[in-house]
Amino acid sequence: MNKYRYLIIGLAAVVLIVVVWLAWFSPAKTIKIGINAPLTGTLSSTGENTRRAAQLWASGINAKGGIKTGGKYHKVELVIMDNQTDPAGAVNVNEKLITEHKVLAIVGPQASSQAVPAGEVADRYATPMISPWSTNPKTTKDRPFVFRACFLDPFQGPVLASFITEEFSYEAAAVLYARDNEYPRGLAKFFKDAWEKLHGKGSVVAYESFNTGDTDFSKQLKTIIKSGAQILFLPQYYNEIGPIVKQARQLGWTRPITGSDSWGASETIRQCGSDCYGFYFCDHFVARGASGSAKQFVDMYRQAYGSLPDGGAALTWDCLELIRTALGNMDYSGSPEKNRHRLRDALAKIEGFEGVTGEMNFNESGDPSKCAMIVKINENGEYEFYKSVCPSYIYFLTSSDDTPGRHS
Repeated sequence: MNKYRYLIIGLAAVVLIVVVWLAWFSPAKTIKIGINAPLTGTLSSTGENTRRAAQLWASGINAKGGIKTGGKYHKVELVIMDNQTDPAGAVNVNEKLITEHKVLAIVGPQASSQAVPAGEVADRYATPMISPWSTNPKTTKDRPFVFRACFLDPFQGPVLASFITEEFSYEAAAVLYARDNEYPRGLAKFFKDAWEKLHGKGSVVAYESFNTGDTDFSKQLKTIIKSGAQILFLPQYYNEIGPIVKQARQLGWTRPITGSDSWGASETIRQCGSDCYGFYFCDHFVARGASGSAKQFVDMYRQAYGSLPDGGAALTWDCLELIRTALGNMDYSGSPEKNRHRLRDALAKIEGFEGVTGEMNFNESGDPSKCAMIVKINENGEYEFYKSVCPSYIYFLTSSDDTPGRHS
């Protein structure tokens, strides 16, 4: 009897050793990160660049053994899903990423019209979400689990108003925007408010709008031309810029047109051509002339895909690097729910993060403090860096009720 008892004890000890050995030496569990991207629809070019940047990042991380967190390395698994450039699609993608795929965090959506409703889902499920490109304040407001890697429209609008005033000494501006889209509608207002602080009420001499999907802008453009405006602000996506600019030219508009960060995709020039040469816009990243870590990213991207990355790709890279940085500052163990909360807290404490799109400092608002770039479209149809504008410089153009954040 004693012999069997010793045998059982011996077998139990062997099993225990094997279990401990497997727990110690077996590959660590994979960290799942969701990518909510517009792979089809009107912003499919942005979605493709998002996918490329994410896969390039993941392959590089996994080649080095994964992300180090809690003293161990964990391989990364990306779950990339198509939101079809649709608000409802973005909501459905977030639901599936969280409830079916059990991701730790989500990168995306890019555009505000998708990121705002998708952010509500992420916050409800207490899952960290970082939008690379959504500049609308509603994306993060009162949503502790939602972050972004870009500057906001309450900053971008004053940046453009200040730049136009200093660069051209203009006093009369016109605005044309899509009234049914969260991003251009909000940015148009922030620009108008900032312009009128600089030049007085009525200095925005034409404030025209249209519906997404419209193809004839002649009525609005004729009003703008008759208004005496010296410059036109057009905060639209790349698929709309070309048709609007070409129609403006045909109707006799010869003055400058300026744009927002939505102009930054290479598709803008393919659709607008030489009609857009010489124009300026605000953006987060310029590939040409990049230095330091930004140049390293540009070189890797170009070697992998044979083209230059746009702002959406660069911001996607920074989002993933923010997640990696936060994971390195936390204990990754226990339930997915606990890890999601730890990741959220670690993200909110990041300071002095040096991304490829610039330095970022975070706080409980989920919004980074960072500078913007003014980009010029040169005579070769290339985007070139013109100047940087930082938050302290345009502080006088932002009022307390425009200050972004969850508690505003």
